[in-house]
Order: sequence, then structure tokens, then C-alpha cells
Amino acid sequence: MEFTHFDAQGNARMVDVSGKNITARTAVAEGTIRVSQEVFRAIEQKTVKKGDVLTVAQVAGILGCKRTSELIPMCHLLNLTNATLTFELLPESCEVRACCTVKTEGKTGVEMEALTGVSVALLTIYDMCKAIDKRMVMKEIHLVEKHGGKSGDFFFEEDGA
Repeated sequence: MEFTHFDAQGNARMVDVSGKNITARTAVAEGTIRVSQEVFRAIEQKTVKKGDVLTVAQVAGILGCKRTSELIPMCHLLNLTNATLTFELLPESCEVRACCTVKTEGKTGVEMEALTGVSVALLTIYDMCKAIDKRMVMKEIHLVEKHGGKSGDFFFEEDGA
């Protein structure tokens, strides 16, 4: 397998996508944060002193999608056509699952934007709840699926990693 982010001399470089076709591209990523029962109740009942945790995390995650090229050195600046972030409360495990879907029409994919969106959303949950309990664990941040581009579609399979 060829590493495309290095030139012939081994120097880091941004991949040249100027010859690629513009296509519709979508990526979906998800991850979870495990919290204590106290934190879970505070999120669920919207009693965290800093405000509505999931609303703030949603906005932060979308902003993270938009700012990915500023955080990941070799990412291209993309014109996103849509970014959504949703949450699922999992009371049996005291977890919050974040799911981020990002779309564009361009020459390169939006996988990093979706992964960044999830990561920033989970970090925001941590930040807003750390005064209650700092023992939160972010985990299983991964690409669920992607569509478009030369490499085609991808679907995460649990046993494939």
C-alpha cells in the first residue's frame, strides 16, 4: 500500500486532488462517552450548571466538522453541504452515543470531518460535566460508513478491525 501523504523523499505533503472528479460524498462516524450515573442523570434532566449539554455539544461538533482542516495538518479545506450531529442516551450503560453525518460535493472525502465532529462533541460533553465527575471515558470513535469517491463505499464491520 502506498502512503499518499509522503513525497518520494519521505516529506509530508498534502495530497494533490486537482485531477479528481467532483462527486457527492458522505461520511458517518460515531463514538460514545461513558459517564457516572450522576452525570448521566444531569445530562438527561438538563441540570448541568453550564447549560444544556447535548445542545452545546451538537453545536460544538458541527463547528468541529467545519474547522477540521485547521486541526488536521494534511486535510483539505472543504465546502461542506451538510453536517448533522445526533445523540442517543443509553441508560443501561450510562453512555451517550454521538453520531455525525457530513456531506459535500468535492474531490476528496469527509471522513475526517465526521470523525472530528464526533470527537469534539464528546470532548464538549466531558468539558461541561467534568465538575460533576472527571472519570468519563470516550471510546469507540470510528467511521461507520462512507460513500462516494474513487475508493467507493465503506461500511464498518465489527470483526473487520
